[in-house]
This record gives sequence, structure tokens and C-alpha cells, in this order.
Amino acid sequence: MLLDFWRDFGLNLDLALEAHEVVRGDTGQEIPGVEVKKEGYEHTEVTIVKILDKAAEVMMGKPCGVYITIEAPLIKENNPSVHTNISEILAKQFKQFIKVPDYGNILLIGLGNRYATPDALGSKVIESSLVTRHLFNYAPGEVKKGMRSVSALSPGVLGLTGIETAEIIKGVVEKTNPQMVIVIDSLAARSVARIVSTIQIADTGITPGSGIGNQRVGLNQETLGVPVIAIGVPTVVHAAVICQDTIEALLAHLKSKANLYQLSSNLQPNFSREVIMKVLAPFGGNLTVTPKEIDTLINRTARIIAQGISLALHPGLQPEDYNYYLH
Repeated sequence: MLLDFWRDFGLNLDLALEAHEVVRGDTGQEIPGVEVKKEGYEHTEVTIVKILDKAAEVMMGKPCGVYITIEAPLIKENNPSVHTNISEILAKQFKQFIKVPDYGNILLIGLGNRYATPDALGSKVIESSLVTRHLFNYAPGEVKKGMRSVSALSPGVLGLTGIETAEIIKGVVEKTNPQMVIVIDSLAARSVARIVSTIQIADTGITPGSGIGNQRVGLNQETLGVPVIAIGVPTVVHAAVICQDTIEALLAHLKSKANLYQLSSNLQPNFSREVIMKVLAPFGGNLTVTPKEIDTLINRTARIIAQGISLALHPGLQPEDYNYYLH
């Protein structure tokens, strides 16, 4: 059972899409209290998962809310026009979460450790984001119609600051009084194919570090007092998941060979978990894997997300305006 495997290794399913795949795969039927809708675009596929009640929340292991997943494999390719198109799709999907008046104040938060590349997505997004709060205060003549007041912060991680990330953000929220907080963070995936090719937007906030089993205080409306929208991208996969997928592929291959079918059928049901635990024992069973070109992928994805957020928050801007104000 896939759910048992994830529990054995203490893993979390960061993507609601993957949680739905795992739970539905285990039950073999649709999940009560969960609605799933798909939308197709030229370069992307969008899946909207709505968790509607507490029973579904328990089954999915995720809070009630709306989770939008944008799957765009072409993020990995160097194609600026496609990346702009993905940013526009991100902006379109993100706009439905914006319940802030035109004059509202919005705070962007880039989570993660900027010195650890797979965890640097949040800070990289902040570097490429269009912030305007200072323009409203000190250069109102530069403010174009259709722009909102946006401020940004990349607070670092507990191991570098000695301060809980939630404490830093809560202090900034109290001083700047935003009507909405947007947090960006790196996630963990259960599929290698989804590394840096999938973007999730959720209206449930986020728990920093949950993808690697290092949970901190949650960032959500309950803890911050304002709506919190989370944007995440998988940048790592747990090694145990890769091992499990490899073993399953091997068993499928063995079963396709008549003379090896008996061998695969006689294997103990839990043998794969035992093998994986033995292999990962030097790391306490906890090892994550990321692509060797992750630095390039992070920089590219961060710019796509930053542009998408900026286009959504500033409806009066076009993609070329974003580049103008950024530089």
C-alpha cells in the first residue's frame, strides 16, 4: 500500500495532486469530499483539487481548501516565449485567490535557505519580484494605474537566524498590515518527473520544512491573521521513493518474463521496504535527491513564478512592463 510506504518513511505528500493519486490508488475509487477538475493549455495542464470536508482532509492528509497544480515540463527547457506563457497561465490561476482591493497592501515571503540551492526558490523569487510599496510612499509618479502596493521579505531559516520564520513574518505583518500574504517555498515530490516542472498554488498556507520532515510553525490565516496563499515547486524527491519506484519497475519486468515470474511472485510483501531501509541506513533513512542542474532550474523557475505573481497582482501591467519596472 502506497500510504503505508509513505508513513513508514515519515514522508509527506506536499502536492495535493499526488496525495489524491496515492489515496485514490489505494482505495480504487473516488474520494468522498474531494473534487478534481482539469484544464488543458498549449504547454501546460492544470489540475484543481478541492478538499471540501474534514473526512476528506483526514484521508488526504491536507487541510480543506483549493489546490491548483500547473504541470509544465517545458520549464526545464530554455524557451523564453514558453516561459512567458506559463507565467501568464500562473497569473490567470492565481487571480482567483486575490480578494484584495486595488489599493490593498500585499506581502510576499520567500521561504527557505538561500545558501542551499534546492531550498533557495523562495529567496530567488523575491529577487525577481516587482515590489512597489516604496514607490507608493516615495515616488508616486512612477506608479502606473492598475498597480498594487507590494512588499517582500526573505527571512532565512531557523538554523541561520535563530528565530522561527513564523515569528519574523508575524512581526512584519503587524507592522505593515497587509491584506494578504503570499509565501513561496520549495517542496518535495513523489515523482522524479515533477521536479521543477510543477507549480502548486494553495489557499491553505504552508508549513515550512514539511517536505523534508522538518516541520516548523505553520504560516496560515490562523497564525498570521490574514489570508495566506502558498506557491510551491518540488525541487527534491526522497531517495526512498526513487528506490521504491525502481523496485516496482523491476518486479513488473520480472513478471513479464515467464521464466522469472515465479521468482517475483515468491518475494516477501515487505521486502522492498526492508531493502530500502538497509540501503538508506547511513542517512537514518532520510535522504533527498535533486538534479545536478538544479541551480539553473531554480533561477529559471523563480523568474517564471515572480513574473506570474506580478502580472496577477498588478492587472494594469503587461509582461513588457514587468521587465521595465524590474530593471
